[in-house]
Amino acid sequence: MADNLTDMMAQRKPMPGRPLLGMTVLVVEDSRFACEAVRLLTLRSGARIRRADCLQSARRHLQVYRPTVVIIDIGLPDGDGADLIAELAQSVPRVPVILATSGRIEAEQGARAAGADGFLLKPFANLAAFQQQVIAAMPPEERENCLPTGGLRAIPMEEVCPDRIALRDDFAHVAEELRRRHLTSDHGEPPDTPLHYLAQFLGSLAFSAEDADLARAAQSLARVSDRGGGEVDRVVAQVRRLVDARIEAAAMI
Repeated sequence: MADNLTDMMAQRKPMPGRPLLGMTVLVVEDSRFACEAVRLLTLRSGARIRRADCLQSARRHLQVYRPTVVIIDIGLPDGDGADLIAELAQSVPRVPVILATSGRIEAEQGARAAGADGFLLKPFANLAAFQQQVIAAMPPEERENCLPTGGLRAIPMEEVCPDRIALRDDFAHVAEELRRRHLTSDHGEPPDTPLHYLAQFLGSLAFSAEDADLARAAQSLARVSDRGGGEVDRVVAQVRRLVDARIEAAAMI
């Protein structure tokens, strides 16, 4: 069940363009678009990938097998990714590589304090940069095993392009959560998904999509997330209109 990095690399020698050959990556990520980017980067680097979209799902995965690399988003629907980072950093035996990821650079300090070996700032698309960051985060005694003779192949211009359908799915998820929030509000029930989480998720999507209007809307949503009344309703309605427009535009492509 457990992967031994040294034994694994001895069995499957890495190649210049595929330095992660034989490894298993668990990505804990709620965004389908971001996860698709990691999937493409991982597969092109030679590794296998598994996905969990929340802390609960990740912990179920980790009960069954031990990956070589875990990439954990800080903002997850059921809690803070830093909590899982801290658990893995203190576990025995330890996962060889623990990487945090977020669209907010300010999240790096907390992730490293929790025990992360490295930090990936979203959006990430460059293949060489991804490989270098993963290898740099490995234990020193294992790092050389992952470097092929002659080092990594120079691929500075090679970037992955995640399927835009995944981005549309993320927008649809936000639209559904906002719709459910509206329905529960009308019935006087507390919403299932915190507004601050939706603001964070939407902000990350806006950053990945390079959508300035949506980024401003996400910031407005974050500002009113701890309030109530008409201002929240107004901002939520504005965000719903923007998200619906993005879904319609994506459907026409």
